[in-house]
Amino acid sequence: MSTLKVEYHGPQRPGGTAAKRQRPEGPRRGRLLRLPLRLLRWAVLAVFLAIVPFVLLIRGGVFAYQQWGLEPWPSLAVSAAATALLLVLYAWALGRRLGAGKGLKWLMTRGAAALAVAYVAYSVVYVGSANVKSDEVRAEYAALHPLLRMGASAVFLADAGALITDASRTPDFYRRLGLSPNESSLHFRQDDGFVHALDLRTIGRPEWRNRTVELTFRALGFNTLRHVGTADHLHVSLRAPG
Repeated sequence: MSTLKVEYHGPQRPGGTAAKRQRPEGPRRGRLLRLPLRLLRWAVLAVFLAIVPFVLLIRGGVFAYQQWGLEPWPSLAVSAAATALLLVLYAWALGRRLGAGKGLKWLMTRGAAALAVAYVAYSVVYVGSANVKSDEVRAEYAALHPLLRMGASAVFLADAGALITDASRTPDFYRRLGLSPNESSLHFRQDDGFVHALDLRTIGRPEWRNRTVELTFRALGFNTLRHVGTADHLHVSLRAPG
């Protein structure tokens, strides 16, 4: 009997050994190329979700103060309540996505609300020494309108080098500098008992930072003016209702 063997070198059938060894590279390469884009989308979404609560808290408060005519503290209370509700929705959605149980969801939602309240309380009573020119200016911080304090606090989170150079002023301040007191200055206490303006340092800082801070305050609903009075600075103010 003949032992001659015939080797067949034609294409293998689907599912053969060669087909198993040669896996398509196209889908794998496509997944690798899509990964950076997916990470970028998630990063943009995360930044957006982080910014929205601050906009709601501060811009919402400014809207309630200027358009609805609410007093300073009620205006802040309304926007703070709305922000707390938004953070509760964030926590609830996150808990649901993670498959958290009722107990954990309860903890997360109430923790989110507490976080909003704690941030508001912190911002209206405290300013770091690194963000004020002197102890005198730091003492004037409590005289600022609550919404102006909230706006400054948010800016300090994004720009730790931002510095308040002036807040509350008196006519004597201008006289000491040889200037005529501007009786309409928002650095004076207004009818609601609060100062409606502050000055931020611009000297010695990159211009792109100064411009970013200015645009941020505008986006939050405040008025800004870059001018030279005693020195180059950014004047930020809050317009009263009416």
